Amino acid sequence: MKVAVSGKGGVGKTLIAGGLAVALAKKGFKTIAIDADPSPNLALTLGLSPEEANRIVPISENKELIEAKTGTGYAGVYRLTFTVDDIVRNYAVMTPLGVNLIVMGTVRSVGAGCTCPANAVVRLLLRHLVVERDEAVVLDMEAGVEHMGRGTAQHVDVMLVVVNANMKALETAKRIHELGAKAGIKRILLVGNKIESPIQKGVIERFASKNGLKVLDYLPFDQKVVEAEMQGTTPLTREDSAAVKAIERLRDKLLQGNT
Repeated sequence: MKVAVSGKGGVGKTLIAGGLAVALAKKGFKTIAIDADPSPNLALTLGLSPEEANRIVPISENKELIEAKTGTGYAGVYRLTFTVDDIVRNYAVMTPLGVNLIVMGTVRSVGAGCTCPANAVVRLLLRHLVVERDEAVVLDMEAGVEHMGRGTAQHVDVMLVVVNANMKALETAKRIHELGAKAGIKRILLVGNKIESPIQKGVIERFASKNGLKVLDYLPFDQKVVEAEMQGTTPLTREDSAAVKAIERLRDKLLQGNT
């Protein structure tokens, strides 16, 4: 199972990405979570302390690693062919919630023309994780598919686009859907999050219907999530959390393939 989670900032995609990774691990899957957001917070959601999270050097910023993989000894010239399987072994961080975490860091978009060594390493590593490995992989992405080339995106089983009832979030989701479809992702589904009323649910349903989008499920607004985040702890350890239970329901729907 390879799942990409995207959406406008502030809609709760990191909680859902982390929650899905933990939920898959609870089902017995060996799971890798990839933080591919320019503002990485997945480590905290997966139970690492701020101090532990701050010690993680993103792959794209690990100069020693990038040089070891791509360096040729000639300025401006770097290797295009190299292995990345050892990066998972050496740089994945085991989190308290049973999920391995890799923090990618920021890379430029596919069409930006950047062929820098860091981009090359990140893109090849993403392809290795999504295409070549057997583990369950959950990607916490920025709003789009900029981290993935077409050959990688085509192998994602599903992209979940997290939205709330805000029209800006919905329009962003529409754009993400368009980009994902062009990149070759066959299953792109909305997840309504922080739903407090039938009115909010109706706004999402009408927008989805009007624009040919499919909604996988809706997650309720959960004060326990807010309280945990205010306390600097992960909501994913709260067994009484309605949102966490809803994320486990998402996992089950994805595994059953009834979408």
